[in-house]
Amino acid sequence: MDAAVIIAGAGPAGLMLAGELRLAGVAVIVLERLAERTGESRGLGFTARTMEVFDQRGLLSRFGEIETSNQGHFGGLPVDYGVLEGAWQAAKTVPQSVTETKLEEWATDLGADIRRSHELLSFTDDGDGVEVEVRGPAGVHTLRASYLVGCDGGRSTIRKAAGFDFPGTAATLEMYLADVKGLDLEPRMIGETLPGGMVMIGPLPGGITRLIVCERGTPPQRRTQPPTFEEVAAAWKRLTGSDISHGEPVWVSAFGDATRQVTEYRRGRVLLAGDSAHIHLPAGGQGMNTSIQDAVNLGWKLAAVVNGWAPSGLLDTYHSERHPVGKRLLMNTRAQGLLFLSGPEVQPLRDVLSELITYRDVSRHLAGMVSGLEITYDIGSGSHPLLGKRMPHLELVGEIRKTSSTELLHAGRGVLLDLTDNARLRDRAAAWSRHVDIVTAAPHGVAEGSPLHGTAAVLIRPDGYVAWAAPGSHHDLPMALERWFGDPAAGRVAL
Repeated sequence: MDAAVIIAGAGPAGLMLAGELRLAGVAVIVLERLAERTGESRGLGFTARTMEVFDQRGLLSRFGEIETSNQGHFGGLPVDYGVLEGAWQAAKTVPQSVTETKLEEWATDLGADIRRSHELLSFTDDGDGVEVEVRGPAGVHTLRASYLVGCDGGRSTIRKAAGFDFPGTAATLEMYLADVKGLDLEPRMIGETLPGGMVMIGPLPGGITRLIVCERGTPPQRRTQPPTFEEVAAAWKRLTGSDISHGEPVWVSAFGDATRQVTEYRRGRVLLAGDSAHIHLPAGGQGMNTSIQDAVNLGWKLAAVVNGWAPSGLLDTYHSERHPVGKRLLMNTRAQGLLFLSGPEVQPLRDVLSELITYRDVSRHLAGMVSGLEITYDIGSGSHPLLGKRMPHLELVGEIRKTSSTELLHAGRGVLLDLTDNARLRDRAAAWSRHVDIVTAAPHGVAEGSPLHGTAAVLIRPDGYVAWAAPGSHHDLPMALERWFGDPAAGRVAL
């Protein structure tokens, strides 16, 4: 084996997955066709849930000072994300190029082997491993790994070659995206619906302005080259009446509203994550964030299989947990597209939804959907409000020092929080200490209305989701530990 896992694609999903695997000591090779990052930033900022994920891995400090905001939208209708109590605010102006740079530095620091100018040509899954044919600077050669993960984007070579079914709807329109210097335009951060379409304006660092232009009635084109800035400026003038042709384009791109999702996220030893598994209108900046969270869900599970201690069916939960998330993503982005990009015939629906958003429960529902904070996995029955949900930040006071639930997840391991100094609880979990950190600490600053109020213990998966809590879980602790962290008596399995 050249590596336990080969990842195709050094975008956000591939780099995040590489880092997650290296946290667990798994040898990983990342193949990237491009010689260097393009510097283009289709994604901008990250959602509250991705802020939490990065914080749980100790990554936020790498980004320096981040501009955040509670203001968001759903289909162009303003939504106050401040209704999500105890959550991070969303990052608004971090270009995807910066996110990729920081993730690559992190993965490389952990020992990931990232090979640029290496294009995956073909592969064979023989049941015992995956043989990969690669074209690199030294020519064509073959690599072998236990698993192959396609993080190679919406036009994924791996998805097509492996025969994944990718149903959905084709694009019905074309939109322009341009980063431009030399413009002095009033920001329209959540966009503006105009008689002929929609425009969005966002300031970026370095005096750059992000423009998005959608002119209704513009059919999608089969382009082999990006659109020209002249096309963008002409559409802008038709929609707004203003002239931006004097601007200096940094880069220009076009995209559509195609909506597709694979029917399965895994076929044998080949898996998909990110845009390889789902494409959609980039409404609310959800695409990159969902891709990163795909990687965090998959990473620890794939590492557990490679390292030989995964319980039966653990890797199957990658599909069963993330496919519904992707399906819901496609649903909400299609709904937002109809609200935002349709003509005056949709105005009555916009008006009704604008009224509904003034109700706190509706705002909380929409904010939770777009931010990813609403995600609930099926981890078993019980009455505790956090079962299957992400673990919120919890300050902890231990015998030696203060810490937090967030800091305890930096290592990418499971965590059992004993919040009442229960020796019997710790004894019952001791056999799983190879994969679960058992921490005794007192919670600090838990309000009476918090879902953690009155909680005696919490089992947190490496991806930050609660797998068991007391009181409130119907399964007992050893059952939950064995379900997610395997039989402690089992040895390493050779793959």
